Amino acid sequence: MAKIKPFRALRPPVTLADKVAALPYDVMNTEEARLMASGNPFSFLRISRPEIDMDDEIDVHSEPVYLKGRENLAGFISDGVLLQDQAECYYVYRQVMGGVTQTGLVACSDVDDYQSGVIKKHELTRADKEEDRVRHIDYLDANDEPVFYTFRHNQEIDDLIKGITSASPEYNFTTDDGVSHTLWVVTDKNVIGMLTEQFASIPCLYVADGHHRSAAASRVRDIRKSSNSAHNGTEEYNSFLTVIFPDCELNIMPYNRAVKDLNGHTLAEFMAQVARSFEITPLTERQENLQRHTFGMYLSGLWYELTAKEDSFDVDDPVSRLDVSILQNNLLSPVLGIRNPRTDHRIHFVGGIRGVAELEKLVDSEEFEVAFSLFHTTIEELMSLADADKIMPPKSTWFEPKLRSGLFLHLLH
Repeated sequence: MAKIKPFRALRPPVTLADKVAALPYDVMNTEEARLMASGNPFSFLRISRPEIDMDDEIDVHSEPVYLKGRENLAGFISDGVLLQDQAECYYVYRQVMGGVTQTGLVACSDVDDYQSGVIKKHELTRADKEEDRVRHIDYLDANDEPVFYTFRHNQEIDDLIKGITSASPEYNFTTDDGVSHTLWVVTDKNVIGMLTEQFASIPCLYVADGHHRSAAASRVRDIRKSSNSAHNGTEEYNSFLTVIFPDCELNIMPYNRAVKDLNGHTLAEFMAQVARSFEITPLTERQENLQRHTFGMYLSGLWYELTAKEDSFDVDDPVSRLDVSILQNNLLSPVLGIRNPRTDHRIHFVGGIRGVAELEKLVDSEEFEVAFSLFHTTIEELMSLADADKIMPPKSTWFEPKLRSGLFLHLLH
């Protein structure tokens, strides 16, 4: 059963919340982060992407970058940009993007739950990205960005959250991308106790977005446990920052792909090999919305629709019948030579929020040769695979809206 606990969040005063809030560290590169934070000394990117305050040539994984993040966090605290709540609280965080509304509980989840499988995973992590997050968290002495979890909703928790959100919020602002962000602080000890008790009846939580942050939190706990002779299991480093949303509210978009070259094939050779597993239909314009088992392909300035042939995948295998698996197993690997998409630098993943126009931009720039748009993975597919201890191909899901960082942090000391 899921163990959660309230905590004393480090967070901005109301007057600075909209200025501090920033997109997660991993949805932009350094150049984009520097541009986003330009002219805003309060941007949380100065902590989550501290290289933006350093020389352009700095190695983003070098120790000076992690030390700069620690320095900037200390500066935010000393300047009152971030203040710590006096009592342990839960927080309720709502985001509205167009017709999508998602409302989650901000809480600390338990590292033991992650290690025992109560928190279920559906992706493998990359060693380099995991190591980066371990060092980032350890140097900051804080979980500065929350992990995005989900659960099969129940009425009791729904009712508690509705009661909380009927009151006036602490924060309520809209970011430049049109997403509204609202936060309630839960101080009532009875409500806190009921939320803790209700989640204790939930058999498991699911990682929606944040496998690397979850794994890093687990490793940081083990590092600190091994160096603490007085460890007793109650230390703050035994838990980590999460926002937990009911499955019925989540919005998954496709995670598209672009590849740098045709793996040595001529255009004619490439198309012939693709035709072995897909029906190819030329298109007069790009398609924004696809059906399951169909793909958009942008190549040499033209769009094609690829429809997977019935014998090209196992309909009874929950992993093989995913569209990301069909593309990987029938085209990316055998034709383009992308054997391991987790480590191959010839492939680039493009979040669905950027739209298929981004794929055209990449290919037209001639940095990439071909790009593919996909049908999105569903939340039920994600949870069913996690329940069966199956692993999805990397970058199978893109959740929107993205959680904003900087609105609440969890200190490990």
